[in-house]
Amino acid sequence: MRVVIVGNPGAGKSTLAQRLAAEHGLAHLDLDTVAWAEPAVRAPLEVSCAQLDAFFAEHDAWVLEGCYADLAQHALTRCTELVFLDPGLDACLAHNAARPWEPHKYPSQEAQDANLAMLQDWVRSYYERDDTLSHRAHQALFDGFAGSKRRVTRVD
Repeated sequence: MRVVIVGNPGAGKSTLAQRLAAEHGLAHLDLDTVAWAEPAVRAPLEVSCAQLDAFFAEHDAWVLEGCYADLAQHALTRCTELVFLDPGLDACLAHNAARPWEPHKYPSQEAQDANLAMLQDWVRSYYERDDTLSHRAHQALFDGFAGSKRRVTRVD
């Protein structure tokens, strides 16, 4: 099993990925860990893709998740399923407000909470943006993928 999960922040990507990893013994990769060279500076795409290739070489079964359609695209030739989590704006905002501390991203819960207003603004712009982190990019990725795929509009 090799699963790629995309969607807006707060859509439930990490929760689903962690559940699949635990239930099926999959290696789990949060694309945030390969997308950024440093805070607020995106790594060159070829550097991130090389890190993905190293991950794929090390693991036969995996789940990766994130907002990055360009990185997800790189993984599609190797995946067995694409999942597009699209529960809507209200669900994403609520999930972000209740998000547990992510120590691989923030030094403390307080530092994470200080970033919440910016994150919520970013989440609100998901349907208007036209970048690789947008609804348009995720929909295009989903529409263009010929393999096994599912779009989930309700996340419990």
